[in-house]
Amino acid sequence: MGAAGWHQDPRPLLRPAPDLDLAALDRGATPGWDAGKDAAEEYVVERGRLLSELQERLFADGRTGGRRAVLLVVQGLDTAGKGGIVRHVIGMVDPQGVALRAFGVPTAEERRHHYLWRVRRALPGPGLIGVFDRSHYEDVLVARVEGLVKEWVWSRRYAEINRFEREIVDGGTTVVKVALLVSRDEQGVRLMERLDRPDKRWKWNPGDVDTRAKWDAYQQAYADVFTHTSTDAAPWHVVPADKKWYARLAVTELLTQALVDLDLDWPRPSWRLETQKHRLAATMSAGALATAERKAAEKLPEVARAEAEFDEAVAAAADVGGDDGGGSGRPAGWA
Repeated sequence: MGAAGWHQDPRPLLRPAPDLDLAALDRGATPGWDAGKDAAEEYVVERGRLLSELQERLFADGRTGGRRAVLLVVQGLDTAGKGGIVRHVIGMVDPQGVALRAFGVPTAEERRHHYLWRVRRALPGPGLIGVFDRSHYEDVLVARVEGLVKEWVWSRRYAEINRFEREIVDGGTTVVKVALLVSRDEQGVRLMERLDRPDKRWKWNPGDVDTRAKWDAYQQAYADVFTHTSTDAAPWHVVPADKKWYARLAVTELLTQALVDLDLDWPRPSWRLETQKHRLAATMSAGALATAERKAAEKLPEVARAEAEFDEAVAAAADVGGDDGGGSGRPAGWA
């Protein structure tokens, strides 16, 4: 197994192949990972510590003039596990550094504007991890399958979306697009659970059964999304989602790698350290100053060790998959 716990880097494995056949896609597969559920859950906890530190560095960068941000786009039919990603993956980082937006049916105000208007307003600011629970892709998925707009309208949106995403990437935002794909049988089981469990019934929507009747149409719409909008600037990652633990593992890794690639360090202050220490010391009593010096002597070695451990974790993350990772993976399309 590779140094990072994957036997292959999941990023190239989850990229959709040009000839991706969703009908043949194994929604219960675990591309790049064969260590099972228990090992995956332990790995996610460990990765969460690195993810949290990376997110703090991104937040600090944004607070000190940096312009970089990360946008995680999560798409999937009902029960695919989008909410679980928010709770179990995004829940591992400081919420003040997260901008979460769930896109539902457009409001009356939103319908008066271009379909990307509400999306632009929800983009994360510098230093933030933005999360879209559903997104602008609803306008080439739901709008298409449900016949909300004519074909000539939705078919032109692919190129428009590509230009939009290229624009925000050029502006400093890394875009991580994830499609959680469950099988029809697994979706049925999860929907039935909503009816069987009193604590889940609030999630039930009678329209979910109507949507299942259009399963093939939605699968074709998703396939066309991957074909037309998986770009070098903002590639798609097709994540098999029948195993919730694998979906969370994969998204954790994709998000971690996106932050590692930013290569962020702590911002350099614009002021002189010694000058500021002297200014502060002049306002402190001798006892308080002695306490501060003692705490610094105790804490600084711990900080140095933590920094060294962080550097080691980042180096290991860069080697995810070990010798079998990187470009050796084949794009999503496994049978």
